[in-house]
Amino acid sequence: MEARIVSLVPSLTELLCSLGLRDALVGRTGFCIHPREALREVPKVGGTKDVDIERVRALAPSHLVVNVDENEKPTVEVLSRFVPEVVVTHPIGVEDNLALIGRFGALFDRRPQAAVLADRFASALAGLRARRFAPVPVVYLIWKDPWMTVGPDTFVARMLAEAGLVALSPPGEARYPVVDLDWIRDSGAAAVLLSSEPYRFGERHARELAGALASANDAQTGVQTGARPGPACLTIDGEMTSWYGSRAIEGLDYLAAFRERLDAAIDGRPETAEPRGESA
Repeated sequence: MEARIVSLVPSLTELLCSLGLRDALVGRTGFCIHPREALREVPKVGGTKDVDIERVRALAPSHLVVNVDENEKPTVEVLSRFVPEVVVTHPIGVEDNLALIGRFGALFDRRPQAAVLADRFASALAGLRARRFAPVPVVYLIWKDPWMTVGPDTFVARMLAEAGLVALSPPGEARYPVVDLDWIRDSGAAAVLLSSEPYRFGERHARELAGALASANDAQTGVQTGARPGPACLTIDGEMTSWYGSRAIEGLDYLAAFRERLDAAIDGRPETAEPRGESA
């Protein structure tokens, strides 16, 4: 029997297509946008957290692909009552990508394709690790009003660490802690990275935050500074840091280029290279 897959995870929808399973996809979320042309005719079933359950039922999938962080457990429990196989994913470590790719290759009979992707991923990871970047403390923001960052036990933090970027977060067990401007200012970060997703931060937000941090620092010290006293504030492509599967291969190369750009910004040198794939 041919698989009929509904994927509720954007990065895994892309992985399925990379494994040659586009024709098996019968449903996706509105956030599953890559590869764009290939997915144009695949029906949408809502968002990652507001799934149209009856729409999924009507598509009669044999497999449902979900993720612990991205999808709501109560929704998945309802869907599991009529979908024969629910594929639950939760990669945290960067190398978990290898097991994830292999699992999908075995489950959907795409072992040769999975082996090729796994080799590409392993090569990209080895290349990045060979760079041996010095540690740089950063705050990685994923949301505004309130400000939210990422904890150390997340895939994003582990990806950043491969480029020597140490994601700071408040004490506690929250995976995505809420923080405020004072905490960001006092965190000791050399840079604040504003992700393009899930909140769509852009260059305007980076400039505004840099100004707010400078003003907060002046207010604390009582001294008006002429230079930029706070951390560098840069946008970063969230797909490249938070998507696993086949996108993570490109993400590792992206992080190497981004780290060079970040070092230039921290040193106050002109930025000479835009990292590939960065969102505006």
